Amino acid sequence: MSGHSHWATTKHAKAKTDAARGKIFSRIAKEIMIAAKSNGDPNTNPALRTLIEKGRKANMPKDNIENAIKKGTGELAGAASFEEINYEGFAAGGVGIIVNVLTDNKNRAAAEIGNIFKKNNSEFAKVGAVSRNFERKGLIVIDAKGQDEDAIMMLALDAGADDVENTGDTFEISCTSDTFQAISDALDKAGIPTVSAEASTLVPMSTTMVSDIAVAKAVNKFIDALENNDDVQNVYDNMEVSDEVEAALEAEDAE
Repeated sequence: MSGHSHWATTKHAKAKTDAARGKIFSRIAKEIMIAAKSNGDPNTNPALRTLIEKGRKANMPKDNIENAIKKGTGELAGAASFEEINYEGFAAGGVGIIVNVLTDNKNRAAAEIGNIFKKNNSEFAKVGAVSRNFERKGLIVIDAKGQDEDAIMMLALDAGADDVENTGDTFEISCTSDTFQAISDALDKAGIPTVSAEASTLVPMSTTMVSDIAVAKAVNKFIDALENNDDVQNVYDNMEVSDEVEAALEAEDAE
């Protein structure tokens, strides 16, 4: 393997170790409220059904999920009117960054996200400058430990997956949003747990290799600052790190 994607390494670790459960729940609740606004029945709303499952896998309390649905449908008061905005830019080493925001105050969000960019020696890029290198996909990640690669690949492809990539620690299954549920159901039926599952995420079509640990740390610091903002839902990047940098980062995390 020539390198490691930022998603496969950092996101995988954060999914297991992120202590900010309240922030995770809040982000999922926003998505559930938006999905439930048009239809609060998960049996006839696949997007809502996927988000409910996402909440369950994150150990989100059942009451939180039900209240988010009721706020979305208007059954409960308290649902804000959220606007979705994407910001684009470049981090250290020319790594492309896309920041997905759901906010009830776009002026506040623009100011706060812009400030984080400035503090990390960056600024907003023109719309399309980064996003043209990304495509929207469903993405399911499975822990590779104890799994048979051929079996995973056959199951996923038979269910409609576009590709299955072995990153070393994980299997990343990419698909269209239309085939996402069928693949998820096939994995569940086979008793194969997932690390994460996103029905719609942005995946880079090409990556930027980073072989300098200082640059990799600067990119990670930038992304962490963005993810700590309450309006930020997701941060996407196209960083790929060399084996040596990956080993150095893992050694530092272990200290």
